[in-house]
Amino acid sequence: MSLNDYILEKPTLETPRLILRTMTAADAPDLREWTPNKALYKFWGKNPGKADKNPELMFAAPVKPTKSFHWGVLCKADSKVIGEVWVYLIESDRMAKMAVRLSEQYHGRGYATEALRTVVRFCFEKTELKRLWADVDIRNKASCRMLEKCGFVQEGMIRQGKMVSMWCDYYLYGLLKGNGGFMLDCIRERDGNNGLF
Repeated sequence: MSLNDYILEKPTLETPRLILRTMTAADAPDLREWTPNKALYKFWGKNPGKADKNPELMFAAPVKPTKSFHWGVLCKADSKVIGEVWVYLIESDRMAKMAVRLSEQYHGRGYATEALRTVVRFCFEKTELKRLWADVDIRNKASCRMLEKCGFVQEGMIRQGKMVSMWCDYYLYGLLKGNGGFMLDCIRERDGNNGLF
């Protein structure tokens, strides 16, 4: 499989507690419960936009074919979309940026880590991507811990750089598929390779 195989139809991924899937207009009520929350944007690099305040706007325009991924994170226990994961800014089918956000109500339960590990495995096992990266406001200790639990390495710090539309100090994190599969094996060890794909 390659990124080209997913341009028109995105896969659904599953973990013991979560389902990651393409969102639809039917998910707007779930999103409305948490995407307008200003506290969620403290380290996000921007304030809530129109679609964050009115999630139904996310589904107003037709979906364009793309190699990028945008999953809603559905909590099986509540049957609600409680977060989002992105894989985007794909360069030469080799490198991509990742982002994760979760409803504040569900922080601290390991859901974001569980979702991220699953997406990392998908990217490295089912696409040709070799490097994943993320940027994180240095004050966002929880996101730094989440990335490190998933094998990401802090590669440097940008001082007073522009992160989305805000100026701040932020870390760059990266994760490589290489080294004989060592990084991927570490993720499997920590999360258990339970045949999700």
